[in-house]
Amino acid sequence: MKTDRLKPMLFSNLKQYSAAQFAKDAVAGVIVAIIALPLSIALALASGVGPEQGLYTAIVAGFLISFLGGSRVQIAGPTAAFATIVAGIVAKNGMGGLALATILAGIILIVMGLLRLGSLIKYIPYTITTGFTAGIAVTIVIGQLKDFLGLTYPQGTKTIETMEKIRAVAANIGTFNPYALLVGLLSLLILIFWPKVSKMIPGSLIAVLFGILLVKLTGMPVNTIGDLYTITPGLPRFTLPDFSMLRTVIPDAFTIAVLAAIESLLSCVVADGMIGSHHRSSMELIAQGAGNIGSALLGGIPATGAIARTAANVKNGGRTPVAGMVHAVVLLLVLLVLMPYAALIPMPTIAAILFIVAYNMCQAKAFIHLCKTAPKSDILVLVLTFVLTVVFDLVVAIEVGMILAGLLFMRRMSEESEVRGWEYPEEESDPDAIGLKIVPKDVRVYEITGPMFFGMTGLVSQIVLKDFTKYLILRMRGVPALDASAMKALEELQERCAKNHVTLILSHVNEQPRRTMEKAGFVEKVGADNFCEHIDAALARARELSGKE
Repeated sequence: MKTDRLKPMLFSNLKQYSAAQFAKDAVAGVIVAIIALPLSIALALASGVGPEQGLYTAIVAGFLISFLGGSRVQIAGPTAAFATIVAGIVAKNGMGGLALATILAGIILIVMGLLRLGSLIKYIPYTITTGFTAGIAVTIVIGQLKDFLGLTYPQGTKTIETMEKIRAVAANIGTFNPYALLVGLLSLLILIFWPKVSKMIPGSLIAVLFGILLVKLTGMPVNTIGDLYTITPGLPRFTLPDFSMLRTVIPDAFTIAVLAAIESLLSCVVADGMIGSHHRSSMELIAQGAGNIGSALLGGIPATGAIARTAANVKNGGRTPVAGMVHAVVLLLVLLVLMPYAALIPMPTIAAILFIVAYNMCQAKAFIHLCKTAPKSDILVLVLTFVLTVVFDLVVAIEVGMILAGLLFMRRMSEESEVRGWEYPEEESDPDAIGLKIVPKDVRVYEITGPMFFGMTGLVSQIVLKDFTKYLILRMRGVPALDASAMKALEELQERCAKNHVTLILSHVNEQPRRTMEKAGFVEKVGADNFCEHIDAALARARELSGKE
């Protein structure tokens, strides 16, 4: 199966679709919708928007991404990774700015898909994805402390950045509400222990029902969604973005696009391992773009593939995109019929749900394992990405993390690269030298190993040409790649050889370096006859030229 094929997986699956598979997909879709209902509301509130915006996203983006997607089982909707980013955009630019940024991000994702850039996900280091995922989890926990503890902030308190939220919690800890903490703790216990009772009904739904009944029947002074937000039931309405903020939201659009691509494709990879399939990465990016555009135009927030909901889909029998489409339709029915009851959900229960979401996404075991076993340079990237995500934001974390990872990788590669001159004893004076190649005095042989790139060009300049040297052989069998900077260094070496009347001979030049040399005209300068298949041929070439002289 071609992983970059631009054809929705649904169209391929329908060729052999059956009533039995539809029954399995329908059951899986209903179960995933039950799981997604409280999560979509909780994630919307964590993003600084109304609860219905979360359902709009799960319905519109969830349906479009399943319909057009490149995965058989991907479930899309609002995710925790976007919560802090969306909250920051809404606080700065309002819903109009968020809608515009999401639409631009959708366009970027579609272009990425058309350009077949889906495979680039493999170039994001695991340490960076682990670091920023753990960082996002921590920011979610910090953001929910207010509702979990029932704190009250004075009007005008700034709580956009994570550090501002920490300062606000510390400054207002005196407003702590013990009833809110009690509801939150009981909800948290249900979320932790309910899976041991039943795996058919999600613990989040039980926690929501319990929280509603507890607060309603006891009359506890605990904030509910209805106390803090105005819920608008009914179908989502078409929303035009605020185009006057185009320049302002471009950085946010790129952030949304990159994060959506990373998280969605990672989710696809996880799903592939669960069902033994292969997703179409480029088509998935196009679907993610279309889903985000649709979500923004209909009042939703950014969406991406959700690993937990995708895994639940697989475990409950979903095997085609129909399951994701059923999940969206079920949520639409809930939006139309049950949405007013969402006003009764206590805020500490929402906080408890998000605590569990944060725990599940933080990859604590993977983080600790990397800290124990990874090289020091990788640990530095991991910890720095984590800290920057918490202290600043995801954009800074990914930018700095990628730059640092790139620099450390280049350093590591340059340490692996080597230019070493041959040194052999005279065969007549060393009885143990049987099999060693006899190199005439006027021939110098240097063996180059490792990729030749700008990080190791200084090694080429250290090649020594002695007064009696007439032929310089570069043995390049261990060079897999050659970049423009290294090509320039070789050209300078060739010029130095020409000035000193030394003939340059190259041995065993691999395919990519050879192509680079041909494009640069280096083969013509050196002479095609001086490019030899192996070291024996190169030594023979030197002897041949020496004999002619």
